[in-house]
Amino acid sequence: MQITIRQANEQDIDQLQELMIDYIVHFYKQKQPDPNELNKLIHDLQKTTDSIGTQFVASTKDGQLLGFATLYYTFSTLRVQKQIILNDLFVKQSARGQKIGEKLFQKCLTFTRENQFASMVWETDKDNHIAQALYTKMGGHLSEYLHYELS
Repeated sequence: MQITIRQANEQDIDQLQELMIDYIVHFYKQKQPDPNELNKLIHDLQKTTDSIGTQFVASTKDGQLLGFATLYYTFSTLRVQKQIILNDLFVKQSARGQKIGEKLFQKCLTFTRENQFASMVWETDKDNHIAQALYTKMGGHLSEYLHYELS
């Protein structure tokens, strides 16, 4: 199957919402997001100016979306440069095992380098050994920093 990795666009919104709900609700077992808020997030990521980030999608020749990656823009004070946060990398269950995750990750890394960001950082669940193997295979290494969180 031929897969294209490209930036998400307006025609992807409905399928992207479905993929993101699958990711949020079924994969991470979080509550169902407000449809309007999810739609707003997708639109905000597609803005060309003043965007908070961008999304890439894995698409079949006939336009079916099989996965997505979300990048958010931030800044590294230590490096005094822009930085990318790879916040999401998801491939639907039925499409796994076809190296789509690798292709999405590589597109994100290429985007980071071509746009002269200092680095791309990400995190994954301690129990997500499949993702950890992918990230190691792609050249990633564990950071020396610990991640803290408050709700």
